[in-house]
Amino acid sequence: MRRLIWAEMKTHPLDNPIWQSLVSRHGKLAIVQGKAARYPAEIAPFAAVGSADEQADEDLRRIVAPGESVYLLGIAPPLARGWETQQFHIAQMICRTPVEDRPGPQFRPLTAADSDAMLALTALVFPGYFRARTVEMGAYIGIYCGETLAAMAGERMCPDGYQEISAVCTHPDFTSRGFAAHLVAELCNTCLREGRIPFLHVNRDNERAKALYRRLGFVDRGDIALWALKRKEA
Repeated sequence: MRRLIWAEMKTHPLDNPIWQSLVSRHGKLAIVQGKAARYPAEIAPFAAVGSADEQADEDLRRIVAPGESVYLLGIAPPLARGWETQQFHIAQMICRTPVEDRPGPQFRPLTAADSDAMLALTALVFPGYFRARTVEMGAYIGIYCGETLAAMAGERMCPDGYQEISAVCTHPDFTSRGFAAHLVAELCNTCLREGRIPFLHVNRDNERAKALYRRLGFVDRGDIALWALKRKEA
């Protein structure tokens, strides 16, 4: 399935972050076909193209099975035939300065052994994007209260020099305790110390979440297009 990747469009890395991740630090996870690439379905439902032309559309169809759904972010091919499509816009935010952290409960790294708990939490509060092997995309940390995973956050897309903070979620029984802010601060400060700039994506209408991220030092970079695609059966 792998072939030489064509040169991508000359854009800022965060304008096409899935592609930029798959052709750099996440190359070992990538399924590549010409101008298109994707993550295995059990890792993430994300695909990308390096250019917005008909060849990229054809290459993308070759790595998405009939009836399968994937998401593209930032850049999409013409999608002229063979796809059911929906387009949305989400907010992209970025943090360039260390985050002031307040003392919080003990957190710990999350691994494949925590997969069931992570899937249960994300299905409860943020369904659709987290998969059984998503934890392989980067570092994930969480706070347990007893046997319950009360909050988690982690790393997802990773263009060179940047790191997406993702899967930021808190169990409904443990909200308003600062858990999410504590975890995001830890991840962001680690990234900045290692020379990576944190960024994230959030529903542009989710003012509560955006206000939290702004308090932590994130600023709006702008809206970015999100395509939900399903390849037609025939």
